[in-house]
Amino acid sequence: MPDSCCRPSRPLPDYDAEFDEESVRRDLLEFRRDGADGTTQRLVRALVAQGVDGASLLDIGGGVGAVQLELLTAGASSCLNVDASSAYLAAAAGEAAERGFRDRTDYRHGDFVELAAEVEPADVVTLHRVICCYPDAQALVSASASRARRLYGLVYPVDRWWTRILFGLGNLACRISRNPFRIHLHPTSLVDRLVRDAGLEPRYRHAGWIWQTVVYGR
Repeated sequence: MPDSCCRPSRPLPDYDAEFDEESVRRDLLEFRRDGADGTTQRLVRALVAQGVDGASLLDIGGGVGAVQLELLTAGASSCLNVDASSAYLAAAAGEAAERGFRDRTDYRHGDFVELAAEVEPADVVTLHRVICCYPDAQALVSASASRARRLYGLVYPVDRWWTRILFGLGNLACRISRNPFRIHLHPTSLVDRLVRDAGLEPRYRHAGWIWQTVVYGR
């Protein structure tokens, strides 16, 4: 079964090695061909419905920049993207420049939990498919939720028997291939409690077969 503990039982993975140039190349091709995927669009719509005009954005683990580009287009004023993959940071900066947003974006490389004390709060904080890549849900959720002035948006896996099997098979493949990376199915109840402890309440929730999209607000 996939790891679901709150505290990491092993050192953090090398995210630069796991999310490398080849991963970026695939994701950029897909993004440029098809645009933002369904979960990104759902998260953006839910946030825009709550109001993002003039808002500052903190996008954690932003990938090629889909969430930040969509929210900047929708009226957000600025974005800080914190990502542990330097390849994805470079790709996000390139996409922002291509779309005319480079002067409204900034980038930090590293583990957000380690950098959190140095990161200023933002009106909107987003983590799109990030929690499942991080072993310590308590540290990541608590640190990121505390930085949200108004809205906190998440996309992460539903905690169901079929996702436990799916993630377990994925982690088995990693073990067989001697890849130290693991995916993590953190309990929905844990994530929800941590966000509420930070003073945020749910405003929107949608649960699909694999991914759930949740927006909290103050």
